[in-house]
Amino acid sequence: MIRKEELNLVTEWDKTFAKSEKVDHSKVTFVNRYGITLAADLYVPKAANGKLPAIAVSGPFGAVKEQCSGLYAQTMAERGFLTIAFDPSFTGESGGNVRYMASPDINTEDFMAAVDFLSLHEKVDPERIGILGICGWGGMAINTAALDTRIKATVASTMYDMTRVNAKGYFDSEDSEEARYQMRKTLCAQRLEDLKAGEYKLAGGVVDPLPEDAPFFVKDYYDYYKTDRGYHVRSLNSNGGWNVTGCESFMNQPILQYSSEIRSAVLLIHGEKAHSCYFSKDAYAAMTADSQYTENKELMIIPDAVHTDLYDGGGKDAIPFDKIEGFYREYLK
Repeated sequence: MIRKEELNLVTEWDKTFAKSEKVDHSKVTFVNRYGITLAADLYVPKAANGKLPAIAVSGPFGAVKEQCSGLYAQTMAERGFLTIAFDPSFTGESGGNVRYMASPDINTEDFMAAVDFLSLHEKVDPERIGILGICGWGGMAINTAALDTRIKATVASTMYDMTRVNAKGYFDSEDSEEARYQMRKTLCAQRLEDLKAGEYKLAGGVVDPLPEDAPFFVKDYYDYYKTDRGYHVRSLNSNGGWNVTGCESFMNQPILQYSSEIRSAVLLIHGEKAHSCYFSKDAYAAMTADSQYTENKELMIIPDAVHTDLYDGGGKDAIPFDKIEGFYREYLK
């Protein structure tokens, strides 16, 4: 029997963005294949009639649905889609007894469980379901699209491949057997320290105070997660971060192995000046190389935009919502 965990969901509006008067908002829950109950914000366009196309949204990695995934979801609901923004397992308001852990398998399943929920929703046309992943959940979205044939269209915005960055470091600067061995050794030692302490040690969120010599991408994250622009009390990145061992399994599990077999439509969006842009460029190249399904794949580069500009627009309307809407209109029909 599938049983839901009892979650304590916040009832007041506590988002980092203003509430729209064009959509109805409510909290919902659903259970993934591993029995973890996920919490989501449901956005339904007020003027909607009949069965609607639907989109499940999540990300960034270490964020919560009250931040930019909710902004994306609400905006797409204003444009006529039924949407949900969900907290992945072990984070935010979602369940899971161990907190602040991540898993390539479980987090891919989180997206599939969201598709389950939408497929059975009375207001949704199950033949018109898409997903949208931001940052680390952009990579998860692509991985899900390679597995879930119910998905008709996928958008990955300012995408990270979390398996690549964990195994090879930023910009592949630690791509060596020795570097990976030392990391594995450190993580294995931390497992025992955690067991002896009776709790999991947190790795720390975005560094605060910000060092003067911090790399640009750290400053970029600080500007979002540690300021009024994007701070949220439940966000891992805004506060204590993931467990030190939270991403251990990512080192051995590449998530984009079968992306060239995705038959459904995929749109990758990235900022031209984002430190992470190489993830989308390489993912697009791999997705379209030796593939029979290239006509519905697209890479869109936003001029002058950095990584977090695609979180909330960066004050310059960097998120191409017209393009995203047009993409879903074309493939969710």
